[in-house]
Amino acid sequence: MRMILPLLLAASTALAPTPILAKPAAPMASAVKGVVSSADSRAAAAGQEILRAGGTAADAAMAMMLALTVVEPQSSGIGGGGLLLYHDAKTGKLSTIDGREIAPAAARPDRFMGADGKPLSYAQAVPGGQSVGVPGNIALMAMTHDKWGKLPWKRLFAPAIRLAEDGFVVTPILHKRLGMVEKIWPDFPEAQALYWRDGKPAPVGTTIKNPALGKFLRDLAKRGPKAFYTGENAKAIIAAAATAKRNPAPITAQDLAGYKVKERPPVCASYRSYKLCGMGPPSSGATTVFGMLGMLEEFPLGALGPDSPASWHLISEAMRLAYADRDVYVADADFVPVPVKGLLDPAYLAKRAQLISPDAARADYPAGSPPGAEPRTAALTPDVPGTTHFVAVDKWGDVASMTSTVEGPFGSQLIANGYFLNNELTDFTFAPEKDGKPVANRVAPGKRPLSSMSPTIVYDANGKPVLALGSAGGKRIIMHVLRTLVGVIDWKLPIDQALALPNIYMAGDLVQVEEGTPLAALQSSLAAKGRGVLVTPLESKVNAVEWTGTLWRGAADPRSEGKALEE
Repeated sequence: MRMILPLLLAASTALAPTPILAKPAAPMASAVKGVVSSADSRAAAAGQEILRAGGTAADAAMAMMLALTVVEPQSSGIGGGGLLLYHDAKTGKLSTIDGREIAPAAARPDRFMGADGKPLSYAQAVPGGQSVGVPGNIALMAMTHDKWGKLPWKRLFAPAIRLAEDGFVVTPILHKRLGMVEKIWPDFPEAQALYWRDGKPAPVGTTIKNPALGKFLRDLAKRGPKAFYTGENAKAIIAAAATAKRNPAPITAQDLAGYKVKERPPVCASYRSYKLCGMGPPSSGATTVFGMLGMLEEFPLGALGPDSPASWHLISEAMRLAYADRDVYVADADFVPVPVKGLLDPAYLAKRAQLISPDAARADYPAGSPPGAEPRTAALTPDVPGTTHFVAVDKWGDVASMTSTVEGPFGSQLIANGYFLNNELTDFTFAPEKDGKPVANRVAPGKRPLSSMSPTIVYDANGKPVLALGSAGGKRIIMHVLRTLVGVIDWKLPIDQALALPNIYMAGDLVQVEEGTPLAALQSSLAAKGRGVLVTPLESKVNAVEWTGTLWRGAADPRSEGKALEE
């Protein structure tokens, strides 16, 4: 593979593309002490407030999670779940906490199969109680606070309570997401009452107050996490799911009271001179991102640079091969064996890289046979961008990187005590069998659905954390994180410029490239490799913090309403 460098460099020079970084980046914040970054500036302000009050990165991250429940209801909140990476500077230990939602006891493999024996459409399956999993974010918050929190539990709720009771302004993105669900919300009057004005989605600039959520947050702050999983709130969740106008379904008091958050071992891999760590199954983030990097390590991306169509072609080919493995092998490891070590085995990835030609796209992208894997068939899940990510570093050097979600816009559309309940069960594969064999990501009671959430922390050769990041975007999360990592590690870009790099993904046989970027101008050069190219909007919400050698600085995706703030 190394011998292709002269050919790739020559092709890159001959094409002389427009510089990729022509798109402006979002402003950065830098700090000798702490810094936070969130996809909403008001949530970032909540994290900043907690750091300034003497809180840890864990405290700040949890305050941002609560604030996002209020101001970014379309994407995340306490009615959903999340995945957290936490680097404890005192011990040097990296921990990962799985707060993914769980299927209730009544869930069965045929949950999303219609009366005709065929899978429901995504639009049919999402609204109402059938798609709701038992939420995990408050249990995650409790474990995080117990392990690494410094401020009182109650203090972390203060910013979110103010936002709920005093009100917050509808942003362009929130208004746009409200428009996406406008046609189905006549069946969800409680959501309409909060977010519609005069029979339409609230206009940009409208002040929204959510007193029911404010009241519940006060109760949760006072009584602790049991107030979420038992008592009146449990009854509210049960009633919302059972009485939904669309797809009513049972969740029981036992489902809620029995929810357990899990601390899992991190999944780590090396790339160039760095160590990268992320979440294990049910997240497919680490295995897929690191699998792509393992293949790309065989190619001279650093020498090619971000302006070369050859770089993006290689990224595209590695993407398809890694996603092929993802769709076959990754699911909840508590229910099916997942060959994590095999998927990241350097010899296996080097062999997969041999399937990539620098000159032409493949006709097919087969899943491989990683060491330790059982034979399986591929099963695909719907792709609906959603979710949010936030990061925090405190003055002690602790680092938190968390992805949180309610899945699609406004989750199931159901509300309990002012917050939206997730639709995470639609992350399961709808058809429980393929070719007569059970699929790994089929629905089962107590099971966590496959996720693309990719919270990541990167360490240098000395074992010091130097980068923490993650993204929103459904299955595209993986690619948003991948291009940012390549930007920082291979192309030596500062984090704000890496976040401004164009997005790339796939749609069937086509390669998707982000419209309005210099990468879109390379459409013909990429298509010459033998695969059609679709220029299309590709939104992203990447948030990150970076160690510069002297200080931490944060950045937010320029496509988002996010912001980085210093302590």
